[in-house]
Parts: sequence; C-alpha cells; structure tokens
Amino acid sequence: MIAKFSWMKGLTLVYVLVAFVEIVSEHFAYKPLIFALKPLIPLVLAVLYYTVSTQKNWVIIAAFVLSMVTNLLFIPANPIYLFYAVIVFTIHRIVVLYAMFSLQKITDYIPLALATAPFLLVFFYMFMETTEIPDSIYGLLILQNILISLLAGISLSSYVMLDNKQNSILLISALLFVMLQFSIFIEKYYLTNEFQGLFRPLAMTLNALAFYSFYSYVVVAEKATPQL
Repeated sequence: MIAKFSWMKGLTLVYVLVAFVEIVSEHFAYKPLIFALKPLIPLVLAVLYYTVSTQKNWVIIAAFVLSMVTNLLFIPANPIYLFYAVIVFTIHRIVVLYAMFSLQKITDYIPLALATAPFLLVFFYMFMETTEIPDSIYGLLILQNILISLLAGISLSSYVMLDNKQNSILLISALLFVMLQFSIFIEKYYLTNEFQGLFRPLAMTLNALAFYSFYSYVVVAEKATPQL
C-alpha cells in the first residue's frame, strides 16, 4: 500500500513537470520538446491510472491512448494531419462518453436534455458563424459539437441532481474540456495567425488540467461503482 502511494505521488509529480515543460515549449514553439512531451502527458496519466485503479478498465486506458495519438496529430500545421486528428479525437470523445455513461448510471434523461441544450446552442452558433471550415471535416465537427455538448450536459445534470465529490470533479473536468474546445476552435478558425503564443499554451494548460480531472473523476467513480 505504501509502495502504491509512493508510485502515485511520483507519477503525479512527473505529470505536473511534463505538463509544465510542455506548456512552456508551446509558448516558445520549440518543436523537438513539443513532439516529445505532448504525447507523453496522456501516457503518464494512463500509467498513473493503471497504478491507482482497482478496476483497471481498458476503456479508460483506450481513452488516454487515443488522446496521445490526437496530441501528436494536432502538432503539425497541416490540413491532412488536422483531418486525421479530428477523426481520432471524435473516437476519443465517444470512448469517454461511453465510460461516463457506464459510471454515472443515468436514469432520468430530461435533466440531461435540458442541461445539454444550452451547450448545443453556443457551439452551433460558433460553428455557423465560421466560414473557414474545410469540407472534409465539416460533418466531423458537427458530431464533435454534439459530443462535447452531451459531455457537458451529463456533468451539469449529474451535479445539479446530486452534489457529491464524484459529480463535482466530473463537472470541473467537463467545463475544462468545454473551454479547451473553445480555445482550439478560436485558434484554428478565428485567430489562425494571431496570438499563437497565447492560445497554444492556454490550450495545453486546459488539456492537462481537463485530463487530470477526468482521471481523478474515474478513480473516485470506480470506488463508488462495484463494476464498470
């Protein structure tokens, strides 16, 4: 038990250090470190989850692996890589939602629909106001908007219905994911050549915090759930 706790503390420290250096690297656009550290962030979380979790669910590990691939594909400023990144990211969102539905055990879908609707309106307003979206990823971005809105709706409705530690962490994680999607969307389609030194580090900070919050949520939820 002591050894497990030491591993957890050590891996958490590694995660914080890797995330910090990656954020600084994004600010200075230092590609060698970005290529090395960006995929390492979800990999460290996957190892941390496998170390701490009593259930070791492979769906959660798959979510971290897909995040690692997405992080790699988002690095090059190339439309082809962006296309594949959006595909992998969409699969990742589906996997995360599957895990959340398994852990949350939602029985009343009316609060979920009411909580999801405002996020759908905001994301689709931004989407419809954007004219620079490539045709190749048009449908994928529509699906992305639905998925992130659903993720936010699950977290918000769960928190409103039952304010406990599990739902509080989930809400924090979901709001961070929402802000991450906003920052990526603004950077890619609104300020493509401006404020790169601000939006890239901001997106990476939100990414690191969102995934650590998601990891924390899963660990807490698994303790409250006999079987995922």
